[in-house]
Amino acid sequence: MLSRTASLLSKRAGHSISSAVSKQLAPAVMASSAGSVSAAANPSLSSGRQYTTHSQLPEEHQMIYEMCRNFANEELAPNAGEWDQKHAFPTEAITHMAELGLMGINVPTEYGGSELDALAYAIAMEEISRGCASAGVIMSAHNSLYLWPIQAFGTPEQKEKWVAPYAQPIKEDGTLNIGCFGLSEPGNGSDAGAASTTATLSEDGSEWIINGTKAWITNAHESSAAVIFATTDKSMKHKGISAFVVPLDAEGFSLGAKEDKLGIRASSTSNLIFDNVRIPKENLLGKEGDGFKIAMKTLDGGRIGVAGQAVGIASASIDCAANYALERVAFGKPIAALQSIQNKISAMSVARDSSRLLMWRAAMLKDAGEKYIREAAMAKLSASEAATMCSHQAIQVLGGMGYVSDMPAERHYRDARITEIYEGTSEIQHLVIGSDVLKEYKG
Repeated sequence: MLSRTASLLSKRAGHSISSAVSKQLAPAVMASSAGSVSAAANPSLSSGRQYTTHSQLPEEHQMIYEMCRNFANEELAPNAGEWDQKHAFPTEAITHMAELGLMGINVPTEYGGSELDALAYAIAMEEISRGCASAGVIMSAHNSLYLWPIQAFGTPEQKEKWVAPYAQPIKEDGTLNIGCFGLSEPGNGSDAGAASTTATLSEDGSEWIINGTKAWITNAHESSAAVIFATTDKSMKHKGISAFVVPLDAEGFSLGAKEDKLGIRASSTSNLIFDNVRIPKENLLGKEGDGFKIAMKTLDGGRIGVAGQAVGIASASIDCAANYALERVAFGKPIAALQSIQNKISAMSVARDSSRLLMWRAAMLKDAGEKYIREAAMAKLSASEAATMCSHQAIQVLGGMGYVSDMPAERHYRDARITEIYEGTSEIQHLVIGSDVLKEYKG
């Protein structure tokens, strides 16, 4: 029996769900009438209602939650440890996520996407990342960092060429169209305005010629296209940065070696190297000089996705700690009966739930078309620190068992650490939040 939620998403995305995935998801997914979960149809935006628990969510958001939760339980969590140990890209799982419409979750249906809102994305990101943080970051980078800026700033022709085939990323031969985002460089981590990669027009003005290196690029080895930021006018500093869509089969392009990372090891990370890479003039995204603005707006929304990933890691850590505490017997009773263990579970749950509410707030503000920069930074900051704390405390609850790969606690600990670094370090989030708060006091 095909799940109602999977049917809804697949119809929007133009896919038919495989019977194997349908059987996995069907038992726990609620039945509901089909309809849009786009921002325009989200009841929270018209009624002003704010949601604080999953049970309060609109019915279709609950369906998405249940679908992703079951997918994570059945397909992601049982395999995440093996993917991590082997540094193996989870191709089959990402293919199934594409079949469910999750790899084009916010893209309008006219370009093959599921046309869901930011709240649905946040909910889905948490559950997917609870099952496998690597699958979460693959989904986040593809949706937030590659698809969103093209959808927001691209021309209709660019959207047809660079969005539609990626919102429905499964090609005829079964391989995937995955996208990535090239902003960071070897020497300019948090200083996004100091791009040394350059783009110059060819003599006849028909092509851009790109030279430089982009670093720490998620999905690098699986991607077939990238949104790249390069300096087109050095005299203008950050206002001289422009954005481009670059096919990664272009002559002169090459990949660096895969980074041997602490965590999220099932996703590839490496340099993108451009050596006189020529792309058509029409691959400029937005206007010349708009690159820094496009990058910052992209990261604002992307932080909601990273918050979802971090909350998912926190949830997985709580699951691990609580289940172990109920089973592990010491002093003649389960250690869950010990006050010190209950205090840890309490602190973990408070941090996770607080971060989830901040994430939902940021997502709902984005859906309402309101300013959400500070709120997204708060969500990302809180959630990433919650992920680190919860994964740390999970290891404490498990003791020696938390330190070995037999249990997932150590993987959650390794996966959590990156959430305080990418898409803006915790220090950058404090700057974003603090400066925005002070603006209110300056008047």
